[in-house]
Order: sequence, then C-alpha cells, then structure tokens
Amino acid sequence: MKTRILNALGAIALIATASTSHAQENVMDNYTASYIAMPAAEGQTEAFAEFLAGAAPIVKETEPGTELWFALQDNDTLAIFDVFVDEAARNAHFSGAVAGALNENADALVAGGWDAGVVANINNSSVLSAKAPVDRYTATTATYIAIEAAPGKADELAALLTAAGPIVAETEAKTLLWMALQIDENNFAIYDIFADNSGREAHFAGQVAGLLNAQASDLVKGGWDDGVVANVRNYDILAIK
Repeated sequence: MKTRILNALGAIALIATASTSHAQENVMDNYTASYIAMPAAEGQTEAFAEFLAGAAPIVKETEPGTELWFALQDNDTLAIFDVFVDEAARNAHFSGAVAGALNENADALVAGGWDAGVVANINNSSVLSAKAPVDRYTATTATYIAIEAAPGKADELAALLTAAGPIVAETEAKTLLWMALQIDENNFAIYDIFADNSGREAHFAGQVAGLLNAQASDLVKGGWDDGVVANVRNYDILAIK
C-alpha cells in the first residue's frame, strides 16, 4: 500500500517537473488565508449579501496586504475567503475597516452575532500550493472543500496537495484560481474559482482530482465519498478584490 502511494506521489512529481515555465511553483510561498462561513440572521440574507458585496472596494482601497478577497453565497450562508501576503497582512485585515464594519453590524446580519457567528467560524490556514489567479474577475462560482487527513497520513496528503498546484496550472485552463491550504496538523482545504460550472466539471474530471480520488482511501479520513465529496461546498461569487 505504501509503495502504491509513493508511486502516485512520484507520478505527481514527474508531471510537475515536466510542466513548462508557465507553471510557477510556490507562486504564493509564505502566503496565508482565511475562510469564514457565516449563517445569515433570519430574514437578513439579502442585506448581508449586499453588505459583503459592497465591501470589496473598501478592501481594495485600504488593505494592500490582502492579495485576494472573495465574498461568497450559498443560499442563507455567506462566506469570506481571503489571501494575505503574510501573517502581518492578515492581522491588519482583521483590524481593518471591513472587519470593523462587520463587527458593528453582526448582531443584525449574522446568526450568532460577532462572537458565535463570525469569530467562531474563522479557519486560518497556510498556503501549500497554488495556481495563481487568471481572469479572476470573470469568475462567478467557487468551491471550498475541507479535507481531514487519515490517521498518520497528514504528511503524505500535504505532499500530494503541494505537488498539485503546478499540475492545475498546466492542465486546467478553466480553473481560474486553485489553492491547497493547511489549517492545522491534520486538516486541509482546497479553494478554487471558475467562470461557470463547466470549469468546475472539467476540474473534477482532471488529473489532480483523479489522483486525489485514487489515494483518498489511504490518505483522507472518510475516503473519497465521505471525506472529500461530502465536504464540497459550492458558492456563488458576490464580489472579488
């Protein structure tokens, strides 16, 4: 079994090595990210969505260290996904104008308010690998997938995800941004954006999804169906920095 995993990782490494100069390795080295899924307060979904959509220009004007910022919606759940050039930039974001305005309005807009509805749902992570964004303002849909490593398999899962960025960059023109994230020792995530659902479908039929599918029974708690597919969350994109 271990030999099969190592062979698969070796195949990933060979594909990555064969990538042309257009595929950049470690394009977001040392970057950090945050993901916050927030349930709208009863009757406040539209107002909360409008609030987040209006925040993108403020982030652009006031947060130079926030490299990417997305406002997202899945029915009555709103979310923010953002990427920072370093930890200092993330700290600046959480003390910035948008965070302050959300804090002031959270009791009205967010189920659970600021503490239970926002802060409790923050997932901070480090960027393991990425396909740098292309044509990101044409994106209309995003996917976030939480993945927990099987016991003792965190390093191997991290290696697979780290090797995947250049492969996505080389083989998935319709994936406009792809990021592999490490939240803590055993928990990981993937975030990606697409112009439309055809891009998402092409991604899930692509090389990286195939490699993860093939190794999920060994590397992912719950395997492919319960550990990956069950954790896929698709969002409409409301606004982008």
